[in-house]
Amino acid sequence: MKVRVSRAATVAAVGGLALALGGYLLVPQVGRGVDAGVRALSTSEPRLAIGALRDYLLGFGPWAPLVSAALMVLQAVVAPLPAFVITLANGLLFGWAWGALLSWSSATLAAALCFGLARALGRPAVERLLGGAAVLDAGDRFFQRHGKLTILLARLLPFVPFDAISYGAGLTSTRFRTFLLATALGQLPATLLYSYLGERLTGPLWDAFWLLTTAATVLLVGWAVGRRLRGGRAAARATPRGPAPRS
Repeated sequence: MKVRVSRAATVAAVGGLALALGGYLLVPQVGRGVDAGVRALSTSEPRLAIGALRDYLLGFGPWAPLVSAALMVLQAVVAPLPAFVITLANGLLFGWAWGALLSWSSATLAAALCFGLARALGRPAVERLLGGAAVLDAGDRFFQRHGKLTILLARLLPFVPFDAISYGAGLTSTRFRTFLLATALGQLPATLLYSYLGERLTGPLWDAFWLLTTAATVLLVGWAVGRRLRGGRAAARATPRGPAPRS
């Protein structure tokens, strides 16, 4: 189904990308700042990455929340960086309540931008933005499998690339209001949990973070598999059988 897009949305999307790219390339301070933030997020060990990101944000003083929000948008729109590291660092730096509010609002904004860019620019441009069709193809398969629950499930399952879901939703007939509500609700539990653990980032709680993440993943995967199996059995029962062979 082809989604109609206004010219104003296209101009806004292209203009925003051009402005961000121009700032990165033409303003040395912006370029160096972005590179330093990406290096902090790219640290291989998550705990070290959180510490590096906290130190990086502290260097911006009162502008730290704005820089954190910008990094959240950056990781969603153009860079495959771990968003949960930003959420944990926000909890560590700003406390669980303010950190959760910052992470939740900036992640929701990032998802909305991905949705809007996809709707304004179309699939070929989004594929180039993501470095190929593979990421979007994975999102397509997730949409085909889970339908209307895709957006909620993608936010609850930590191994699902939610940015691909945000872009993919923008390429469908999904209403922006529906997408935004599902995104805001779906990411809230994990944001609160990660922010709380970030504020209390010690050895035992770090282990608890991975334990809870693994448990949630297993439960949700089990639910999805069970739902699919029940659907398969229901379809098999609904299939009419031929007449019994005569002896």
